[in-house]
Amino acid sequence: MQQLHIFIAFFRSGMLGYGGGPSAIPLVKKEVVDTYKWMDSDEFGDVLAIANTLPGPIATKLAGYIGYRVGGVIGMINALIAAVAPTVLLMVLLLTTLTQFKDQAWVIGMTKAVVPVVGVMLAVMTWDFLKKSTGGLGWTKAILLAFVSLVLMEFIHIHPAIIIILLMVAAWIPVKRKQKEKEVQEQKRETV
Repeated sequence: MQQLHIFIAFFRSGMLGYGGGPSAIPLVKKEVVDTYKWMDSDEFGDVLAIANTLPGPIATKLAGYIGYRVGGVIGMINALIAAVAPTVLLMVLLLTTLTQFKDQAWVIGMTKAVVPVVGVMLAVMTWDFLKKSTGGLGWTKAILLAFVSLVLMEFIHIHPAIIIILLMVAAWIPVKRKQKEKEVQEQKRETV
């Protein structure tokens, strides 16, 4: 039954994720976090951040990891097939049909109407992540970090993976420093 749920979750998000990987992210989150509760929103954010640093399409990386985590190797294969199959089927069916009617007003309108919907889905997910980050950082630091990230990606053209890796290292340094200080304090207590 678990394998069926994995297939349904990723097939549904693959089928409705018109516009590529970024449009599928909120749909995968809905399935994984809200519908099946395989992980919480914070965990999903961590998985998404790491997946963004790796090469390849984001939807297949999410499907592969989450499928593996939930159902092992078979779950991974199942999730990957479910995530890729709708794209393949729809490409064959829609592209052959849409290329015949590409100059029709309804086709042009349909493709233009998808862009704001995907934008809203991504904005809602971004807002959710921003609200969650304020719990650890506070509003000022979270907004400042979001603004700096926006400037680095959009205006200086630094790849998001580089920013994510730098932030991970920046978060890791104080943790290591605290661990080292704790070890030193424990050694002092042992000698006393």
